[in-house]
Amino acid sequence: MHSIELSEHKNDALIVDLRKFSRQLVRELGFMRNTLADSDLAPSAVHAVIEIGLNPGIQAFDLADLLQLDKSNTSRQLAKLESQGFLKREADRRDGRTSRLFLTESGHQLRNKIDQFATDQVSGALQQLMPADQISLIRTLSLYADALAKNNRQDMPRVSRIDDHIHLGYRSGCIGDIVSLHARYYAQTSGFGLFFEAKVACELSAFVQTLPSPSKGLWLYVENGKALASIAIDEDASSGISHLRWFIVDDSLRGTGVGRRLLSIALDFVDQRFKETYLWTFKGLDVARHLYESFGFKLVEEADGEQWGGRVTEQKFCRCIE
Repeated sequence: MHSIELSEHKNDALIVDLRKFSRQLVRELGFMRNTLADSDLAPSAVHAVIEIGLNPGIQAFDLADLLQLDKSNTSRQLAKLESQGFLKREADRRDGRTSRLFLTESGHQLRNKIDQFATDQVSGALQQLMPADQISLIRTLSLYADALAKNNRQDMPRVSRIDDHIHLGYRSGCIGDIVSLHARYYAQTSGFGLFFEAKVACELSAFVQTLPSPSKGLWLYVENGKALASIAIDEDASSGISHLRWFIVDDSLRGTGVGRRLLSIALDFVDQRFKETYLWTFKGLDVARHLYESFGFKLVEEADGEQWGGRVTEQKFCRCIE
């Protein structure tokens, strides 16, 4: 459809009127309030409930795109909905580190309440109009909404994808970020403390100083200058095989596919240089194990150890290519 040329005077008047009516719609529908649709939720959370109900199993990253929200805002709203019992996450059968979003029974009850509120609100307004005006309204609003969407797709910056945030090599502050991610995660899951944090810091610092290298690599997922996920490939000089290290993803990125993408990039790097890759992890980290196994890693060794500052069952996984 071709755009319609309007005279400057007429165009200005239309814009003024349409902006006025748009502001009035926003106010009357309640979007200026702290909560929406007779609920205790912010407008973005209400829309998240609606969209998850319409798209059960949607991933957080796709939901953010659909709602045109940034990842951090989406994560906050999902965390709130989950804590209130309206939302549950289920691991993707094909990727254990990716979760899909579903409404709980309470979530469905909330969605029904929101739907009824909105239905009553719109129905009451339509009763003020003649049938012919109702039909004209629907058609006009549909055209306007489609035009807005088309214009926004053309003019607004493209929603960032995972690869837009992935960087190769050292970036200022990344050592501290990676060490912090490891320290907090393993303190919670394995009870590690100062010894483990210091060990990660020392070994990672020494590794980064060897970069860049044709047989080593460090990939970071960075937002607002901070590394929120990392993975590294080190070369075991004594055996000539690669060592996958410092693979960690911040909890805020859970279910976004960042971990799987980082692992895929690192293993593409490996497959061009090595026939074998190994990694060490700990028993009980089942989600990580599922991800490793989906990329062809197999458990080859298991033993109790205390070298990390706490007693755990260490596991060695290997991946070989023909």
